[in-house]
Amino acid sequence: MGVFVFLPLVLPLTALPIARLAEQHLHPRIATRLLSALAGVLALCSTLCLGLLVVVGTAQLPGNPLPDAWSDPEVREAVPYDEIAGKLAIVALASVAVGCAAAAGRHRRVRRRARLALAGLPESELAVLTDEEPYAYALPGAGHGVGGRGRIVVSTAMLACLDPREREALIAHEHAHLSGRHHRFLLAVRLAARANPLLRPLRSAVAYTTERWADEEAARVTGERTVLARAIGKTALVSRATPAPTLAGFAAQGAGPVPRRVAALLGPAPSAVSWPPVFTAVGLAAWAAAAGTLGSALSSANATVTLFLVLKASTPL
Repeated sequence: MGVFVFLPLVLPLTALPIARLAEQHLHPRIATRLLSALAGVLALCSTLCLGLLVVVGTAQLPGNPLPDAWSDPEVREAVPYDEIAGKLAIVALASVAVGCAAAAGRHRRVRRRARLALAGLPESELAVLTDEEPYAYALPGAGHGVGGRGRIVVSTAMLACLDPREREALIAHEHAHLSGRHHRFLLAVRLAARANPLLRPLRSAVAYTTERWADEEAARVTGERTVLARAIGKTALVSRATPAPTLAGFAAQGAGPVPRRVAALLGPAPSAVSWPPVFTAVGLAAWAAAAGTLGSALSSANATVTLFLVLKASTPL
């Protein structure tokens, strides 16, 4: 096992190049799924690494509740033993647990408050609120919308800012968020970034690619790329801030740069190639991220198996 137990803590660095390149060169649906999967696996491996360091690195600390055999020399030789590393691992793992619990708790509270805010409205996918503030958002899992996927909430002020075709495009965009279950990707990368700060660029990238995914899906449904681009520009100009119960509230930095989204819609639809060519910048970055993720998974698996075998041999269970 040796120093390989530390690799999952730094291997997320291999995913940073693809975070930026995927936004520019991959279909947003593919980019969202790829980056979310990378973030989830890398976060799990780094968290497992911290757990192993806590077990082995604190085996000889006073007051440790683990069995005495866990501090056997054979156990300590399996991992580079350092009391400082063990203590730091405790702090880091506790921070991960607190951060993930806080993010998940906020997610639940926001959705609960949103359900209460919509209580009494007709049970339909589209909920129109009388409000002088212009906003529109997709609320996952609230009420009994189409397929039970959630509701689209739009204020009367926002509707007043758009013409009928732009309203249709806006609603199609929010519907794409619900049908694609984008809140799950956003929550997954948010938790991953709490588990390992090196994954924060992936959280920001997924916040942008989910918006682009919804843009492209809405453009496909309506067949009006220019109208959708105009609607996005208008909503960005009139919206002061996004209300709390929204998908963007779970994201890293909101919906991403609006000018880039508008420019993408004014151009041709992105290619739906499932994997980029190898000898391109995005292809090399994707393979580097895949190799880093595989290395992280193998390091974590090796450390786990080694520690299990050592503890099984040295601890009477």
